[in-house]
Amino acid sequence: MKKNILLIHTGGTISMQLNAETGGVLLSAANPLVLEIDKIQQFANISEVEAFNLPSPHITPEHMFNLKNIIVDRVNCEKLDGVVITHGTDTLEESAYFLELATNCTIPIVLTGAMRSSNEIGADGVYNLMSAVRVASDDEAKGKGVLVVLNDEIHTATNVTKTHSSSVSTFQSPQYGPIGIVTKSGIHFHHAPIARVHLPVKAIDKKVAMFKIYAGMESDLLLAVATLGYDGVVLEGLGQGNVPPALIAGIRHLLNEGIPIVLVSRCFNGIAQDIYAYEGGGKMLKELGVRFEHGLSGQKARLKLLLELCSN
Repeated sequence: MKKNILLIHTGGTISMQLNAETGGVLLSAANPLVLEIDKIQQFANISEVEAFNLPSPHITPEHMFNLKNIIVDRVNCEKLDGVVITHGTDTLEESAYFLELATNCTIPIVLTGAMRSSNEIGADGVYNLMSAVRVASDDEAKGKGVLVVLNDEIHTATNVTKTHSSSVSTFQSPQYGPIGIVTKSGIHFHHAPIARVHLPVKAIDKKVAMFKIYAGMESDLLLAVATLGYDGVVLEGLGQGNVPPALIAGIRHLLNEGIPIVLVSRCFNGIAQDIYAYEGGGKMLKELGVRFEHGLSGQKARLKLLLELCSN
């Protein structure tokens, strides 16, 4: 028996077309994926919602919150076996992780996208959408959290990131790898997350800034945060979690103002740790009250801190 899948469209390259005259890729007035729905219906009973039609750099946490509400409302009033969301790839990983934290569904929620627009040679949108629907319809996908499916791979929202600006194999999970693959014969999972975090956010009413730490960075940007109404800060630290000594004054000031600071490493692999005891080293930062977040990129740590603050 075919499963009931809710398909939510948000825009992005997967719903765009290449203009042959200008060479530019733009949103289409009519989503080209709608024309392909008959191909998708062979895998599941599809009901469609167009949440919005935006390039993914235009998507904000408020849009992500709207997606969460659509999913929760539909799951509560319909018999759904899974949800698939089409999304632009630039911020796909952020929307996926937001939904991982903000929803508490056992049914699969799968995000997918495309690196080539619908009328380009080698367009990957319809194929990725078919794969996502197949994954969302698979019983083994239940309870594994929000998933990202592109290029025959299944990744968790927590670990996946866009690693290449244009390659169709752009989505990877550094250090961890995909948790499954999509083949012609079936869906194959080979491991699963061991824990999930749920943050029951009611509204997006806080602001969190993020800074990538660089050699010679000074405190002026951090000091500005306190005057601009930000409620939290995420730092992508050097190496195992270190910063230039000139940042210490700004860090102390923010912490004294009651503004929480979360530290991750700017490295793709490994985690931030309180190892080095020199000025600006991780050990000193931990003692000052900086919180270390393990296994998250800066952009995902920012969303987690945002949702934590909005849930309080």
